[in-house]
Amino acid sequence: MPDLNKTYLYRMTHIENIPHILQYGITHVDSSNANPEYITIGDNSLISRRDGFALPNGRRLGEYNPFYFGVRMPMLYVIQNGFNVVKVTPAEEIVYCITSVQQIITSHLNFLFADGHAVDSFSSFYSFADIDNIDQLIDQNAIKSTYWKDEKDLDLKRRKEAEFLVGNDIPSAAILGFAVYNKSSKNRLINFGIAEKQIIIRTDFYF
Repeated sequence: MPDLNKTYLYRMTHIENIPHILQYGITHVDSSNANPEYITIGDNSLISRRDGFALPNGRRLGEYNPFYFGVRMPMLYVIQNGFNVVKVTPAEEIVYCITSVQQIITSHLNFLFADGHAVDSFSSFYSFADIDNIDQLIDQNAIKSTYWKDEKDLDLKRRKEAEFLVGNDIPSAAILGFAVYNKSSKNRLINFGIAEKQIIIRTDFYF
């Protein structure tokens, strides 16, 4: 049986979104508590594609709040470097909100998880019924890999980007902590009202 308390989930967001998250949690764009001043990071074309992507359960991918199972994902590399016409966001402005699979279950939130990038046709989707097998269904070695280009494993990048999809707003109480790039970012979170013990500085989470 996997230890779902230690099966951590990571969501990246702009540091300026944190005050709203502290008050309302991680909200969906369609939520009644959605942040009207939300600062987007990432690829807008991919976000639009996700909005219309049909899942096996009949819902759209864009209806879910996505999390990764790890850090230093290919999308972060794009965000920090501004590839694919994505606006550059410096590492010190990017915060990881960290929760766990068990926190999501305890909060009675509905979810799916995918064994790779959710819009990839090779990815399979799983539900709560499969949660006890999550360690066998997602590839932790791929998720923890430093690089994702391997001529001997052309599927590595897809598996590294496995996703956990939550179909509700995630209450702030379900957030276990926050990871930031440097002390300056940490101090900003403290000024937002986050306890110092909930913040870790992990430069290695970034590029």
